[in-house]
Amino acid sequence: MTFALWSILIGVLLIVMALASTALPRLPLSTAMLYLAVGVAVSPVGLGWARFGPLTHTVLLERLTEVVVLVSLFTAGLKLSHGLKDRRWLLPLRLATLSMLVTVGCIALVAWGLLGLPPGAAILLGGMLAPTDPVLASDVQVQAPDDRDQLRFALTGEGGLNDGTAFPFVMLGLGLLGLHELGELGWRWVAVDLLWAAAAGLGIGAGLGFVTGRLVLYLRREHEEAVGMDDFIAMGLIGLAYGTAVLAHAYGFLAVFAAGVALRHLVQQQSSSPEESRSAVEQAVAVPDRTAAQSIAVDPKHAPAYMAHAVLGFNEQVERIGEVAAVVVIGALLWAVQWGQVPWWFVALLLLGIRPLSVRIGLAGSGISGSRRRLTAWFGIRGIGSLYYLMYAVNHGLPADLAGQLTAITLAVVVTSIVVHGISVTPLMAAYERRTVRTR
Repeated sequence: MTFALWSILIGVLLIVMALASTALPRLPLSTAMLYLAVGVAVSPVGLGWARFGPLTHTVLLERLTEVVVLVSLFTAGLKLSHGLKDRRWLLPLRLATLSMLVTVGCIALVAWGLLGLPPGAAILLGGMLAPTDPVLASDVQVQAPDDRDQLRFALTGEGGLNDGTAFPFVMLGLGLLGLHELGELGWRWVAVDLLWAAAAGLGIGAGLGFVTGRLVLYLRREHEEAVGMDDFIAMGLIGLAYGTAVLAHAYGFLAVFAAGVALRHLVQQQSSSPEESRSAVEQAVAVPDRTAAQSIAVDPKHAPAYMAHAVLGFNEQVERIGEVAAVVVIGALLWAVQWGQVPWWFVALLLLGIRPLSVRIGLAGSGISGSRRRLTAWFGIRGIGSLYYLMYAVNHGLPADLAGQLTAITLAVVVTSIVVHGISVTPLMAAYERRTVRTR
């Protein structure tokens, strides 16, 4: 397929999605379902424009999914405007730790006992499939900085955190397969992969997000400088946090999420009247006058809100473009999967059994309502993050026979999640919003 044909395809797809952006939220389908269909259409199953498999371009797939997840994690962090002392943080923390542990354990037991996988591969599969996806979950995430909905906050925070908290189990699985150093009696895994990498990732990301935000606000408030390049701030902070964390042997995913949270938290600290600032920023950006936007960007009172608004707006656009690329690629890979060998009962067990069980255990005693707990259990969306972990394992020497088996299972889970959650998200969230309004 020539570059010109790819350009036409992507251009038409983006224009169609822009024109249909107001109609799609009313339909029982998601944008990811349409992107997936486009990917299948250009594969050998359809037009034959793209012919590549999941195990032939693994480095490219790892980098693509890595970048898309990073942008989404930073966006998720920026959306979470509640203070760090807010009790709402307990829900995503419990989901990303206790529920994560239960999910990995259940998947590993089933994979070892019923699928016949060796212990290392079983734990590796658990680490790949346990995290929920921040990229494909935009319809159930926090919609605006002032959104205080408990369900949306829990799902947004979980998606931001557990892409990082899954990494220790991926490394444990690779170690048991002889592809990663665990240390005698596992000391290196505990000290480095579990404790240091998680804590350092969060600390590095939070520190860089806070320092960068303070520097930008200082230059704008005191010197009326550093204005007009907020997209560079977003991309620069993502790259800085991720690269620094990786060089420090910490988890870059957690660092990028923490950088987004820290930047949002700084904005809250620096804003004397958040409601007034948000209103002023919205009015300024609604007017096609660059002078008005620049004026409010350096205003001592409203500069924090303007920076957060501009950075989040840019990141959301990049995130949508990344979603298009990643999901179209997933659709284009499906022709190469041996679907007859996929244990579909395992896919159903994960989404309908293991996920609800892990949420019930993780949120036990939290006081969350039954309806919110059930929706939290259902919207455990799997997607781009699972594909990244799969490619990461393959590129670290996963044997070919295991790579083929884990690839088929992972893509089956991801595709099923895209379809079933895409069909159900509109009616279920609409019913939830109506019930929430009546309760208020």
